[in-house]
Amino acid sequence: VQLQASGGGLVQAGGSLRLSCVASGRAVSTSNMAWFRQAPGKEREFVAINRESVPRYRAYYAEAVKGRFIISRDDAKNTVILQMNNLKPEDTATYYCAAAGSPVLYWFITAVRSYDYWGQGTLVTVSS
Repeated sequence: VQLQASGGGLVQAGGSLRLSCVASGRAVSTSNMAWFRQAPGKEREFVAINRESVPRYRAYYAEAVKGRFIISRDDAKNTVILQMNNLKPEDTATYYCAAAGSPVLYWFITAVRSYDYWGQGTLVTVSS
């Protein structure tokens, strides 16, 4: 599986960016694709995942981005999109797309080790 992330850039605080991640190669469900981010000197952290194709599941977000970020999917294009609104300087990080080869249990969706494939990352810089 190859994951290609794009859409990062430099934006002022309060602005918006839209990240896209396209999966290719071996088939992977977009319901098993998530976004993580890693700021300089910090550990990689979970951002969002959209599980809405799975019964009883829905989209999940890190507390820090709830109400500002929206994750959506285009299953026909094997694409996951992260719409980031009202960006803050603390959102500055390299954003990574990740995919699991099989459904991730709810208790483990925020764990880096739950995901088998990773994209190259796209840098988001938010200036104050």
